[in-house]
Amino acid sequence: MSDTPASHTPDPASPGTAPIGTAPIGEGLTLDDLKALLADAEARCQQQRDQHLRAVAELDNVRKRAQRDVEQAHRFGIERLAQELLPVKDSLDLAVANAGRADAAALVEGQAATLRLLQKALERIGITELDPTGQPFDAHQHEAVAAQPSATAEPGSVLLAVQRGYSLNGRLLRAARVVVARAPD
Repeated sequence: MSDTPASHTPDPASPGTAPIGTAPIGEGLTLDDLKALLADAEARCQQQRDQHLRAVAELDNVRKRAQRDVEQAHRFGIERLAQELLPVKDSLDLAVANAGRADAAALVEGQAATLRLLQKALERIGITELDPTGQPFDAHQHEAVAAQPSATAEPGSVLLAVQRGYSLNGRLLRAARVVVARAPD
């Protein structure tokens, strides 16, 4: 016996073999049937691959569009604020231009009008002023700068707001700097 394996080729004359393409294979399928099934499977595979590639491309387009939208929001997000503040700047420009010709009362009146413009502009963009005077001290909303004895105010309450606090749509923008009441000595 030799060490080389014998080649295994079917003998066309042996029983159970038939010419290729005509012999039943598996469950009564011929080679032509299998070729047709394979071609159908390959076509479906190609169709699925095309759909997958289109879905990946669409997802990439959505991601890029969202990224552009975020960049636009960052770039132009303060547009509303700028539009609200421009009248305030115009009012200040007028005050500076007329400062040499106006009397003190007119200047004070102009400053008060400019302050009202600014307050309205801030309100329209969602910035509200926090006035904690008389309220209990809240470390999340207030920054205590001093404690002062008081016979009239309840200990632990805000006696005086040194600097007002502000919130933007309910979120703290700047804590109010306050003097907190404490019991008299």
